[in-house]
Amino acid sequence: MTGPARKLHPCRTGGPLAAMRRGRGRAARPRRAFCILFSVLLLVLLPVLLWPALVAGPAAAQEKGPQAAAEESRRPTPPGRTGLPLPRFVTLRAAEVNLRSGPGTRYPIDWVYQRSGMPVEIIDEFDTWRRIRDWQGTEGWVHQSMVRGQRGILVIGQVHTLRRRPEPDAPGVARLEAGVVGELDRCSGEWCQVSAGGYSGWLERQAFYGLYPYEDWD
Repeated sequence: MTGPARKLHPCRTGGPLAAMRRGRGRAARPRRAFCILFSVLLLVLLPVLLWPALVAGPAAAQEKGPQAAAEESRRPTPPGRTGLPLPRFVTLRAAEVNLRSGPGTRYPIDWVYQRSGMPVEIIDEFDTWRRIRDWQGTEGWVHQSMVRGQRGILVIGQVHTLRRRPEPDAPGVARLEAGVVGELDRCSGEWCQVSAGGYSGWLERQAFYGLYPYEDWD
């Protein structure tokens, strides 16, 4: 006699579905082992593959050398909000200029300049205010009406001789002490024509502040 049909329970041990699950588990073990092996190999080989690129970066930077750095320094500077380059040299217009901690009269005064014609750098712009930096590295904000585009010089270091021609052995016109302020007329190469204290002549560019090392002025 044939007994009553048995019902298959999906969770009963020994049933067909249980057998299928056990079969899948045995088939999955090789794949899991392969994934683990692949991950280990990837972790080992990845640093080896990336090492040449990591080494090439600093080496390429070192290969640039001073000449490449000099070329980069000669690239045009990005313009400020007025469309003029930053930084740039200007001179103080008034005999008394307030240097403030921020771009506005509500900000406190940190310093008062009393040197009309002294060269400073504009390093930032905000509305009608200009952030400037002086020859000592002091920075702050002044109103745009307190500076002008006229180029100037500030003699630095020791006493320098203002010469009649752009030659180291040319006759002297005047002796300029550190702190003397004058006007920059033109500059090419290592010598610049300047005016200071009612005298005009040639001064070596390293003798004053107010000109960038790579810059010519005419």
